[in-house]
Amino acid sequence: MPQLAPAAHASAPPHGAGGRATLAVTATATAVALMNYTAPMLTLPDMAVAFGTPASAQAWLLNGTPLGLAVLLLVAGSLADAHGRRRVFLLGTLALGLTTALGALAGSTLTFTLARVAQGAASAALLAGSLGLLAHAYPAGRDRIRATGIWGASVSGGIALGPLLAGALSLADWRLAYGVLGAAALATAAIGARRLPYDRPEPHRQGRRPDIAGATTLGLALAALLTALTLGRDGWLRPEVGLLLLASAALTAAFAAVEHRSRTPMVDLALLRRPAFLASVLGALFTGLAVIGLFSVVPALLQSGAGMSPLGAAWLFVLWSGTAFVVALQARRLAARLSAPYQLTLGFALSAAGILALLGSIEGGPWPRLLPGLLLAGAGSGLLNAALPRLAVDSVPPERAAMGSGANNTARYIGSSAGVALTLALGPAGPDTALLVSAGLAAAGAALTLVLARGHRPGTSVAQTTSR
Repeated sequence: MPQLAPAAHASAPPHGAGGRATLAVTATATAVALMNYTAPMLTLPDMAVAFGTPASAQAWLLNGTPLGLAVLLLVAGSLADAHGRRRVFLLGTLALGLTTALGALAGSTLTFTLARVAQGAASAALLAGSLGLLAHAYPAGRDRIRATGIWGASVSGGIALGPLLAGALSLADWRLAYGVLGAAALATAAIGARRLPYDRPEPHRQGRRPDIAGATTLGLALAALLTALTLGRDGWLRPEVGLLLLASAALTAAFAAVEHRSRTPMVDLALLRRPAFLASVLGALFTGLAVIGLFSVVPALLQSGAGMSPLGAAWLFVLWSGTAFVVALQARRLAARLSAPYQLTLGFALSAAGILALLGSIEGGPWPRLLPGLLLAGAGSGLLNAALPRLAVDSVPPERAAMGSGANNTARYIGSSAGVALTLALGPAGPDTALLVSAGLAAAGAALTLVLARGHRPGTSVAQTTSR
C-alpha cells in the first residue's frame, strides 16, 4: 500500500491564538454534549414517573443519545473529512442546542427517546468534528498531547457536571436542565462561528458520498442488540431475545461486508490489523461496556436502593467523575513513560478494582463506604479518557483523523448503550450482580489492551505502518 501523507496544499494548521480558540471552543462544546448525555442519569426516576415508563423500557430513556451517536459518528467523521471539520462541528453544535431544547418539551417516552436520538446524531457531528479540528490545530508532539488531554478532561468534566446540573434543577422541574443545556449549546455554536479558524476539506475526500448502507446496517444491528438486552430483563431464554441477538450478529457481519466492498467506507477495516488502532477501538468499546454503562445507572440505583435525593446522588457521582476529570488533566505527565495502550491497561485495572470495592455498598449501605471505590474507579476512568482520544488520532493517517475519532467514539457509545441496557436488565438480580459483571468486563479490557500494547511499537508512524 502506498504511503499515506497529508495533502501538500491542505490549509496550514492554526497557531497561537487560533489554536487556543479551537481548543477552548471544541472542549466547551464537548463538555456540553457530555452534560446532555449524562443528565438523564439523575432525571430518570422523575421522567419515568412523568411518562409512565415501565421498568423494562427505562433503558431507552438513557440510550437514545448513545444510539444516535453510535450510528452516525462514523458518517459524521467522513462528512467532516469531505466537507470541512469546522462546518460539520458548527452544524452539530447548533443542532444539539435545538434538539435538546425540544427534548425539554417531550410528553412521552417515545417522543423523548426520539429527541434523544436526534441529540445523539447532533453530538456525533460535534464530536467527530472536534477531534478532527484539534488534530489539525496541533499536528504532533507535546502540544497535541496537552490538547487531547484537555479535550479528554472536558469529557470527564461534562460527565461530572451533567448530573449535578440535573440534580440541582430537578428540585424545581427536571425539564429545566435540558432547556439550560440547549441554550449553552446554541451559545457555543455562536462563539465558534466567530472564533474557529476555517479549514479546507481533504481534497481526496471531496465529492464522496457518505456510507449510508454501512450506517443503516450498523444502526439496525445496534437497535436489535439493545432491544434484546432490554427484553432480557424479563427472561433471557425467551425466543425473541435469542432471535434479536442472532439478528444483531448477522447485521454486524453485513456491516463488515458492506465496509469491505464500499469505495467510501466509514472505517478502513484494514486498519484493524494495526495494534494501536485495534487498541483504540476495543479500548473504547470496553470503556463503554464496563465503565460508562455501569456509572450511567449508578445515580438511579443510589436513589432507588439507598433512598438518596437526586442532588445527594449527584454529588457522589461527581466524586467519581470529578476524580476522572483531575486525573485526565494530569495524565499527560505519564505520556513520556507510558504509551497510550499501556495507559488503557492501567485505567481498566483501576476501574475493575474500584468497581469491586463498591460491592455491598450501593443498596442500603452507609454512603462513606462508597468513597474508596468511587475514587479508584474515577482514577481509572480519567486514564481511559486521556488515552483514548490521543490513540484515536495517532493510530490513523493524519488526513483521516476525523475517521479515527469517529471510530473510537462509535465503539465507546456502542459499548455504553449495551452496558446501560445490560446493567438495567440485571437489576432484578441486585446491584452487586451488575457490579461483578462490569468488573469482569473491565478486567477483560485490561487483558486485551495489554496484549495489544505489547504488539505496539511507540514512535512508529501510521504512514510507516500502512506502507508495509
